[in-house]
Amino acid sequence: MRLDPLLQSAAATAFERCFGSALAPDQFSVQMTRKEFTGDRTIVCFPLARHSKAAPDATAERLGEALVSGDGPVTGFNVVKGFLNLEIEASYWSEWLTGEAAGTDYGHKPSGSAPRVMVEYSSPNTNKPLHLGHLRNNFLGHSVSRILEAAGHSVTKVQIVNDRGIHICKSMVAWRKFGQGETPESAGMKGDKLVGKYYVAFDQAFKKETAHLIEAGRSKEQAEKEAPLILEAQETLRLWEQGDAETVGLWKTMNSWVYAGFEDTYRTMGVEFDKLYYESDTYLTGRDRVLEGLKRGVFEQTDDGAVWVDLTEDGLDRKLLLRGDGTAVYMTQDIGTALLRFQDFPDLDRQVYTVGNEQEYHFKVLFLVLGKLGFPQAERCHHLSYGMVELPEGKMKSREGTVVDADDLMAEMFGIAREIAQEAGKLEGLDDEAQREVFERVGLSALKYFLLKVDPKKNMMFDPKASIDFYGNTGPFILFNYVRGRSILRRAHDEGLALPTSLTTVPGPEEMELIGCLHSLPDVISEAASTYNPSLVANWCYDLTKAFSSYYQEHPILAAEDEPTRDFRLALTERFTRSLNTGMHLLGIALPERM
Repeated sequence: MRLDPLLQSAAATAFERCFGSALAPDQFSVQMTRKEFTGDRTIVCFPLARHSKAAPDATAERLGEALVSGDGPVTGFNVVKGFLNLEIEASYWSEWLTGEAAGTDYGHKPSGSAPRVMVEYSSPNTNKPLHLGHLRNNFLGHSVSRILEAAGHSVTKVQIVNDRGIHICKSMVAWRKFGQGETPESAGMKGDKLVGKYYVAFDQAFKKETAHLIEAGRSKEQAEKEAPLILEAQETLRLWEQGDAETVGLWKTMNSWVYAGFEDTYRTMGVEFDKLYYESDTYLTGRDRVLEGLKRGVFEQTDDGAVWVDLTEDGLDRKLLLRGDGTAVYMTQDIGTALLRFQDFPDLDRQVYTVGNEQEYHFKVLFLVLGKLGFPQAERCHHLSYGMVELPEGKMKSREGTVVDADDLMAEMFGIAREIAQEAGKLEGLDDEAQREVFERVGLSALKYFLLKVDPKKNMMFDPKASIDFYGNTGPFILFNYVRGRSILRRAHDEGLALPTSLTTVPGPEEMELIGCLHSLPDVISEAASTYNPSLVANWCYDLTKAFSSYYQEHPILAAEDEPTRDFRLALTERFTRSLNTGMHLLGIALPERM
């Protein structure tokens, strides 16, 4: 039995014996003891005082005495005000290392033991390639999916492809006017980059047109509405929604170019999806449900034919759901997408939307509208809101072509990793393919870890060179120490040393920081799953690695002073590599055996 539930159960028994009051085990709050105090675990006694009818410190003293005299693993205690700090017998940790910690699924709850969750991430537009912001989005959503799976949830990973709307039509108009039949093959470009080129070309030409109109006496607002290019884009959208064959044909062709490009990028990222949804399909479902809601009196229609929802009583405002001409807005298609997903997966408990924090208001509206349409799951839907990735030179702008391209950034990271590895001579003895795998894993781990170690809610500054440093809180530092641990285990195997199934040596204070980190993995996973926060796992990986690195510097493993000590350190090293691999896997990071 894990330590915290064991202590909770023992504390409940001891408390009833001391004070005559029966409390459930989960009423005892067990925490890791702060480093400045003696002890391994702390029970917070302030909430217990009203049941003991004694002061918190007096409650802690009596409870501590009872736990020491009981049958559990507590060997000593001290009280700091209302905090009961407990010392755990060393043999418990030895038994735990060869028992629970040795399991291949340590830290995981049984699959399917928690409700099904759908996690949406990526959500690209088919008018441009993926960029740095998409990297944070994909890494975050993919990691959250794995963490939820480790916490026992059945998880379905999806993306909604933004394949319709005025932005798509802009790229189509520009290609018709300026493309001269250009294709990804003829241009020697990935399809998503080619289409993105024409999105930028549209904006550049549109700005020239508006400038001419302003010179001719139009206001800026008038010029932007009357520019021939924007009128043509709007007409293209109307033709598309009417099913015009030529328009739909070009739309399908250009989107197919983009999808092929996306697939290459996702493959390099190391992310995948179980199912794809397309806004070109879901907006129709959304429109039908909005019209149904209108008939039921849930929504209202204005004189121009537009359909609105009034959310003023919910603390928001009125929100447009359908335009007067019957065309859909983003909210329409998001309603349709959500409802289709509940239909496709009848056992779905909730949806998690991985979308930047600029859309927080949008999702408040969406969840309220779903509730008004009668879907009880609406209140369990969650917007995983994350901050923007900032650059030293300022915000990225897709229309101006100033984005940091995802493919280019990943290639840059692989190149930096190659240079560092070659300078350090760390690739000697590996063939070209093995070397390529190493520097790609190092480069990608640096990128993923840097973007995931920050709390999702926070904005962050991305620094490629800092991310790939082999010192400090970085992916390469973690990889290097994992490889070091694996190297020790390989040497032990080559020397005919088997991993012990039992230990006679008990840990001393120097091992406890490392053991404490290892022991906390299930709690870290549980908290990360409940808060949708991979940074908790990332920083646990760093803390664990830092503890092992310090331990390794001070304590020889294969050259330990005696066999029992060597066996204990080998077991500790194996648990370190196994648990670290688990943690990094939850971040979507594959660890190399050599580097």
